[in-house]
Order: sequence, then C-alpha cells, then structure tokens
Amino acid sequence: MALDKMEDLSLTVTRAETDEVEGITLAKPICSIWDQVWNFKAKPDDLLVATYAKAGTTWTQEIVDMIQNNGDIEKCRRASTYTRHPFIEWYIPKSSPQSYSGLELAEAMPSPRILKTHLPVQLLPPSFWEQNCKIIYMARNAKDNLVSYYHFHRMNKALPDPGSWENFLEKFMAGKVLWGSWYDHVKGWWKAKDKHNILYLFYEDMKENPKHEIQKIVKFMKKDIEEEVLNQIIHYTTFDIMKDNPMANYTKDFVGIMDHSISPFMRKGVVGDWKNHFTVAQNEKFNEDYKKKMADTSLVFRTEL
Repeated sequence: MALDKMEDLSLTVTRAETDEVEGITLAKPICSIWDQVWNFKAKPDDLLVATYAKAGTTWTQEIVDMIQNNGDIEKCRRASTYTRHPFIEWYIPKSSPQSYSGLELAEAMPSPRILKTHLPVQLLPPSFWEQNCKIIYMARNAKDNLVSYYHFHRMNKALPDPGSWENFLEKFMAGKVLWGSWYDHVKGWWKAKDKHNILYLFYEDMKENPKHEIQKIVKFMKKDIEEEVLNQIIHYTTFDIMKDNPMANYTKDFVGIMDHSISPFMRKGVVGDWKNHFTVAQNEKFNEDYKKKMADTSLVFRTEL
C-alpha cells in the first residue's frame, strides 16, 4: 500500500513554476506568501544559516546543531533537518501531497532557534538586521556549486525541470535559476559581513581543514566545547556519516518529490567534481564570464584542493 501511495505521489507532483521578487527568480508558492516572509519576526538569539542552494547548507546546519547540543548525537537526530531548522521562505501549500511552511515551523519553535535561508542578502527579512542576529554564510566555488545544483534539480520534483546540462549551465550563468545569480549572492553576503554579525565561510576550507573551520563556528557561537566533543562533531559531520544519517540525507522527507535513484540528495560532497561535467569549451566560456562578473570583488574561490 505504501508503495502504491508513493507511486501515486510521484505522478501528482508537478515541477515548480517560477515568478520573481525584485528581479530574483523564486518558486511561485514563495512569491505567493512573500509579504509574510518579508515581515518575519526574527529574535535576538536566532542563528541563521544562509547559503546559495547546494553550497554545503545541510552540512553547516548539522555542525551548528551539534555545537548547540554539545555533540549529543541523539539530540541531533531528534528530527530531520527540515524540521529542526525551519527553511524560512520555503513553502509548499497545504493542497499539495506534502505541505511545508518554514514560517509556521519557525513561529512554533522555542528559542534559541536555528533557521535556514537561501535568500540573497537584499531579500533577507529586515528583522534579522534589526535584531543583530548571528548569521553563518557558507560559500562554495561556482563550478562545483553549479554541478551540485544541476543534479539537485534532476532529483527534486519541487524544483523546475533543469533541462540539459548545457541548458542549465547557461541559465546559471545568466542568474535565471531559483534564488537568482550565484555571483550576486556570494558578493552581496561578502559585502554585508563588514556591517553585520556574519561569519563567512568557504566550503573548500571546511573540506580541507574541518577542525579549524568548526572551531571558528564554536567561537562565533560563543560556545565552549572540549576537545573530545570537538572531535566527535568533526566525525559525525563527515560526508560519509551524514550520507547514512536519515535525519540529514532527506531519504525520509518528501518521498515521491525527491528521487534518490536519479541522484542522491547527498551526492559526492567533493571539491573539483566540475571537471567531470564541463567540456573544455564550456570551461573557457565560463571562466571568461566569471572574470567579468567577479571583477568588482575581493572574493577568491578555489576550484580544486
């Protein structure tokens, strides 16, 4: 019976339609509740994990949750990521087979809350700035981010159809994908860190030296953790352990919406996988375009380790 239901669900789920808020492409349901998102009431002790989609969001959330709970594995597996850390703007209407309202979840959650967003800096609800909330931003190099985002679109039916790799590559470069331009996103948050309470991290640094980067987060969160707990956090937030954790790998959520047989939600988690996707010509074109778009920033990314 459950299987039949699952198959029915995958037939009833339709690909997301998009609309725009201030020139940024978003899923239509988010646009339909935009006033509520914009007027979201942040609290001073909220911690927000902000990223461009597929830039190590779940990884950062898991690290933050483990620090918050002093490395207690059981507490960190109390519920799936989507429930533990409300995705503030994400909205799937109640009429859908599997509804979700990040706003409702956040509003019902006791403090201190850990929240998540993919919004570019200019669309972040103003209450986060007013309350001087702590924000952790994780950035990933454009090429690997693009590859991961492409595969995520392939397996997640709540997102628009990505079309071919070539097609998606063009859309990404033009910034005509959900949550807008990667270039503007990473640059916007980079600029904001000078004025606001933002810890800006890089996926590649976290891959290369997780201990060093996790210690930065501990300090930013004003926590005190023992070496033993730190080592436990490093271990339980490695890609292989998280890939097998049903509370982090999305195998228990959105069944029929996310098809892990097409591509697992946690696919590779490496630096440099773009080399398996870009042709020489695509890479040259991308590099040239990248130089133009990133000419006005001091931001530097590594595309290999």
